[in-house]
Amino acid sequence: MSAPGLLVAAPRSSSGKTTVTLALMRALARRGLAVRGAKCGPDYIDPAFHRAATGHPSFNLDSFAMAPPLLDAVAALAAARADLVVAEGSMGLFDGVRAAANRTGANADIAVRYGWPVVLVLDVSGAAQSAAAVALGCARYDPALTVAGVVLNKVASPRHRRLVEAGLERVGIPVLGALARDAGLVLPERHLGLVQAQETADLEARLDRLADLAEAGLDLDAILACAARGRTPVPGALPPPPGQRIAVATDAAFSFLYPHQAAGWRAGGAEIVPFSPLADEAPPADCDVCWLPGGYPELHAGRLAAAGRFMGGLRRFAETRPVHGECGGYMVLGERLEDAEGVGHPMAGLLPVATSYHRRRLHLGYRVAALVADGVLGPAGTRLTGHEFHYAGELTPPPAEGEALARVRDAEGSDLGFAGHRRGHVTGSFFHLIAAEPAREPA
Repeated sequence: MSAPGLLVAAPRSSSGKTTVTLALMRALARRGLAVRGAKCGPDYIDPAFHRAATGHPSFNLDSFAMAPPLLDAVAALAAARADLVVAEGSMGLFDGVRAAANRTGANADIAVRYGWPVVLVLDVSGAAQSAAAVALGCARYDPALTVAGVVLNKVASPRHRRLVEAGLERVGIPVLGALARDAGLVLPERHLGLVQAQETADLEARLDRLADLAEAGLDLDAILACAARGRTPVPGALPPPPGQRIAVATDAAFSFLYPHQAAGWRAGGAEIVPFSPLADEAPPADCDVCWLPGGYPELHAGRLAAAGRFMGGLRRFAETRPVHGECGGYMVLGERLEDAEGVGHPMAGLLPVATSYHRRRLHLGYRVAALVADGVLGPAGTRLTGHEFHYAGELTPPPAEGEALARVRDAEGSDLGFAGHRRGHVTGSFFHLIAAEPAREPA
């Protein structure tokens, strides 16, 4: 049976969604509710904060990258044994790509599919009654969507709150609470978003502080009453494991493994064996696949270059078994990584690529790829859906077809050429995998 749920969203980025979501999750968990988290869209940092706030795994729900059966399978994971699912949006409520209806990657797609009402977070700094016009636009933009009410964020004073509430009363949208401007609520950030949960100092104290503010400033009973029990997801298949014992690099430099991938691997009978390159640990020799997720190797390049046991063990592993690297993992599989100061550090040398964080340029967006050859991600032609989000550039030329991992297009179908590399048992690219489908037969 599906658990009641709601979506915390906003008209735009940087409105305070994560602050409100974490405050709400922690406060309700402290009341003894089994709260489960979800994140709309391709984000590999926020789910770890959800887990810290609730004590339970959080999963990504992506209407563009996930076909409906996989989306429902992941939604069922999120709702399992839950009293309430609290989903957090990304960017603005309706922001997505140009795609088929309900497959745009927007937060609204998820709310409509599962019947979850929206708690809209309004950053009211610099506005008063005009905030109501924004909320009204969100409430009416899609008739299939229900905006249950708003939480006001960055309220300057009691008078400011009264003015904002007057506008919302005029348009009939309930106010479910308010949070004042408070620099102490802001979580530390770096170039890919929030500093990772595992690296955030005093995280438990920060979460409890947020819960205290939720108890004082939000109408938790009214928010709970908004939650709706929508359609029950019909679970499909989760991603199959690439092997039976999977060595996964796991530390502050390698942490961007999507929770639904790990859940699918375990459901398929695989064992995930973590190891830490930063602790100079090699991939365990009794594993049959090695996976280097994305993360922040550019912040630890010198330490990784000096990790002799890790580098030597990785090279030996790659002689006989598959090794795959995503984004940061791809950078480490290459020949050289240039850090922010322009200093080059030798990497594993398993793929013919050199990367630079010194020559920064944002790469962001969904990617749809077709594998060029058989490999650990599937047979040739397998359709992969995922995304890129990084600032690193390649110092080496783009791969030729004979050495590329995949042919890649963006969300609108524009051809981006060949990407990634493959050499022997080793593959990698800047592409973060979300879903894979068999090759499609020609029309």
